[in-house]
Order: sequence, then structure tokens, then C-alpha cells
Amino acid sequence: MSLFIPTYFSPISQYANIYRSKELVFEIEDNYQKQTYRNRCYIYGANGKLSLNIPVKHANTVGRKKTKDTLIENSFPWQSQHFKSLKSAYQSSPYFEFFEDDLLKIFNKNYVYLVDLNIDTFLFVTDSLQISQEFSRTNTYDLEPKIEDYRDFSIAKNGPSIQIDNYTQMFDDKFGFIPNLSILDLLFMEGGNALTILESVKLANNKK
Repeated sequence: MSLFIPTYFSPISQYANIYRSKELVFEIEDNYQKQTYRNRCYIYGANGKLSLNIPVKHANTVGRKKTKDTLIENSFPWQSQHFKSLKSAYQSSPYFEFFEDDLLKIFNKNYVYLVDLNIDTFLFVTDSLQISQEFSRTNTYDLEPKIEDYRDFSIAKNGPSIQIDNYTQMFDDKFGFIPNLSILDLLFMEGGNALTILESVKLANNKK
């Protein structure tokens, strides 16, 4: 059993651990933190590494806001912009067209809470990879859980790094290989072979 923060089209490092875990627990009782993959992912755009950010707001409650209470700011057309960016970057990739219709369902769905969106992206990815991972959600916050703790893999800046076998990327002839992008980059470029790449990932903090 392993503990993860639900994040937005999570980076390859997180899915390498998800793939190796038989049962997942999603942490939703922690305090929301900025500068994490909770509301952003990175893809390979025509000008290099591109961040897709979800605007968020918080419930009107006293004190710090929990992950489960984080609201999406839908007055900004982030969904259409994100899908447009993904299509622009990957429409010529080998596998984008195979996943486009199911992906579009996420960007056409109305979300209130960020956590619901992130779990839907998890379900989309695991279905696309044809892996079945059981998951549950936390009911309380535990600073030192007695299960494998991968919550730090949600940190976008100065988080855990990985070693990964290079795979062909859309614009690597211009900018070279960029490791640990969103799982979408790997999925659109490698399709079913993405699992082989995930198996190759070595984590800098030596978690296996």
C-alpha cells in the first residue's frame, strides 16, 4: 500500500511508483500547497518545456485549506486552453489520436473541486495504460504513515528526481530530451510501450 497526493496528469516519476504499487491511498486531508503538481503539469511544447496551470481558489473557511477543499477557478477558460495546448503539441505524435476522445471528456466536464479532476486524470491514465490500481482516500492526516509515502513526489520545484531511459519526444531535435514530464508525454509518444519505460525509471531517493 502506498500514499500519494492526487495531482494533475502526474509526472512520470509519480506514475513509476503508482505502477509498482498494488494498492494506492490518495492523501486529501493534508494542507494545500502551492508550487506542486496538484494544479499543474509540464508537457513538451514547440518552444520547449511548457507548464499547464489550473487556476484555483479556496473554500471560505477559517485556517489553512485542505487539498480536498481546494476549488477550481472556472471563470478562466483553462480547460479549452489546456486542450488546445495539448493538441498543438501532440496532434502529430504516434498515439494522440487514440486517446483524444477520452481526453476531451475531461476537458468538457464541469469540475468544482481540484481533487475530483485529479482523480479523473488518474482514472484516464490507468485506463489508457490498461493497468488496474485499487485506490482509497485518507480520512485523517498522518504525518508519519506506516505505509510507503510518496507524497513528496507532488513537489514541482526541487522535488525527487529520476533517471529514465530516453524515448523519442516531439521536439527533442530542437531542445533535447526532457525527463519527467507529464505522463501524457510518454503516453502520446509510446502508447502501450509506456509501461516498459516506467519499469526503467530509477528514483534518486532510492525508493523502489
